Amino acid sequence: MVLHVCSNALDNADGQLARMTRRESRKGRIIDSVADHLVFVSIYFHLALRCARQGFSPAIWVLALTAGISHALQGAAADYYRSTYLYFATGARIELDSSSALRSEYKKWTWGQRPWDKLLLALYLNFTRQQEMLAPHLKRLRDTTSELFHGQIPSWLEQRYRDSAGQSLKGWGLLMTNSRMLVLFALLFLGQPVYYFWFELIPLNFLFVYLLMRQEKMAGSLEHLIITPQHSV
Repeated sequence: MVLHVCSNALDNADGQLARMTRRESRKGRIIDSVADHLVFVSIYFHLALRCARQGFSPAIWVLALTAGISHALQGAAADYYRSTYLYFATGARIELDSSSALRSEYKKWTWGQRPWDKLLLALYLNFTRQQEMLAPHLKRLRDTTSELFHGQIPSWLEQRYRDSAGQSLKGWGLLMTNSRMLVLFALLFLGQPVYYFWFELIPLNFLFVYLLMRQEKMAGSLEHLIITPQHSV
């Protein structure tokens, strides 16, 4: 857990540093995401191993795997909504990648010439597809906005998105690393790490589904709004 705390601190610090120095890059985001996934794969594996050595049935591995998949889906959706919020509501015109554009770029690279870059792009392409499958209405909102406004988000849309999505940010924040780390700390202190898997599967999944439904409804409403005549001219 000490290593996890150090990893989380460095993860937050390098992201803040990149934003402050305006040295953000797609490769950096991909490597950061891969590192986060590897950290939690290690945590889930070692928690399951600890439980197995304490006499739990082999089903503990299924429980750990299911919880890990839930974690990955929640994290992907939270990242998608966070990046979209930054784009629409804060004026931070970060690049919004789509699976179609990434697929075209992926096909241009060869394994012989750029194996590391192609591997990272393959991972990122899969991650982006996953996000778009989880949030189809938000994907359409992003595509429609890009087609109509070409990256120049009008002030009325910034304010509307901020008002509509801002209330859910705290909820999405609960699906990020810090809340999990606190719960994991507490359960390890109590000597009951197995309940971490149930925490992931039940309350976090309920919150995830609620937020997903709410944000998808909001995205559909905003897409309808921006294609109406009074706002599309």
